[in-house]
Amino acid sequence: MRDTRESRLLLVLLIATAFALITVDMRSQESPLDGARQAAAAAFGPVENAVATVIDPVGNAIGAVRESTGRHGRLSALERENAELKAKLGSDDRNRSRLAELEKLLKTAGAGQYGIKGAQVIAIGAAQGFSWTVTIDAGSDDGLRRDMTVINGDGLVGRITTVASSTSTVLLATDPDFTVGTRMEASNELGFATGRGDRSLSVQLLNGKARVKKGDRLVTFGSSEDRPFVPGVPVGEVSKVDPATGDLTRTVEVRPYVSFTKLDIVGVVVKPPRKDPRDTVLPEKPKRPKPAPTVTVTATPGAESGDEGDESGSEDTDESAGETGDDYGEAPDDEPGGGPSASPPATRDRD
Repeated sequence: MRDTRESRLLLVLLIATAFALITVDMRSQESPLDGARQAAAAAFGPVENAVATVIDPVGNAIGAVRESTGRHGRLSALERENAELKAKLGSDDRNRSRLAELEKLLKTAGAGQYGIKGAQVIAIGAAQGFSWTVTIDAGSDDGLRRDMTVINGDGLVGRITTVASSTSTVLLATDPDFTVGTRMEASNELGFATGRGDRSLSVQLLNGKARVKKGDRLVTFGSSEDRPFVPGVPVGEVSKVDPATGDLTRTVEVRPYVSFTKLDIVGVVVKPPRKDPRDTVLPEKPKRPKPAPTVTVTATPGAESGDEGDESGSEDTDESAGETGDDYGEAPDDEPGGGPSASPPATRDRD
């Protein structure tokens, strides 16, 4: 339809009529439009119900899908939060464990006056043909070189065999190709410790008649120019002593201080000590508990009756002494010996 004057006038009349009808319908209790409304409801009601019967299941399904999607999203968010919380808690436990290892390492390095470069074990395996090696995250860029001593808070870990720019390979003390000179605490007996894989270290003492017992402790003897081993690093404790056979050497088994299956934080000795720390790096020996004092009370049978007998005997003696004093008197002071007469007093005839 063209936009003419007549069409615009018709539109204005329709709008005015609509407003008039709305005003009358709102202000009247009985609207003149009720009949028309009822007629329209009667005509279109069945159609509306039929359409609702068809559309409502579809709408319910769509709503269920939307609600399910929302629940799934909330569930996924909760699962992510739970995983993040678990990771955070695990990270906190790991950080506490690593902090404890680092503090122990620094304490050991301080006791031996070792200048160390801290590193972390990042790989374990048969590298460069060795069967017992680990890889650490420090290399030549950090000042590391081949044949440097590697320790942790417990003692000797091994020595560096290969150095790259940012990583290094460490040969562990448990490797069969590993050998280190040792010195025994107190007795200063020298020997050589050799790795045996997952078993205890084997130490061959140079003195076949050396006196050694279970629990004796060993440290590294040290190498020329402190490479590959610095002196005084704890190695382990004697766990088994083979009987002496009269040979020139004697073999013992030593349990290492380091747990090689739990390596994480280690230190590479980049600066040796000015003097041999001897046994000062060894951990303190556990103090033996003092035995508690024991009090034993022994009851003697008949002691009570014996005491009563002694008391009655004392009373009889006192009474007898009183009677003797009254009847016989005292001995003269001029008796020989300056005291009471040793001879029995003279008896008196009694009626």
